[in-house]
Amino acid sequence: MIPKSRASSGVKSESCLISLADGFYSDNQDDLSVAKENVERELGLSALVDAAGIIGIFDGIVRVADATGIPLEKDKIIASKEIRLNLGINNFHPDKK
Repeated sequence: MIPKSRASSGVKSESCLISLADGFYSDNQDDLSVAKENVERELGLSALVDAAGIIGIFDGIVRVADATGIPLEKDKIIASKEIRLNLGINNFHPDKK
């Protein structure tokens, strides 16, 4: 998810934290398992818990933003088309009233 060529942020063990975030959004659970092990080994269990919490809340905030009517990105429009039709969510748009 993060280009490898980007400049260092200076955050301790940033590469394993980036791998944890990438693993969370990966379809490969092995990537996530390895990333969690690396964060725990390099930074400790507390840091793993904190990082997982940050990833979780970020993912939640994005979902809240999507649910409040902030325009969807094209890929989300395509991916959610059927469920939006089934739930009638599109009918709640101000332009539909």
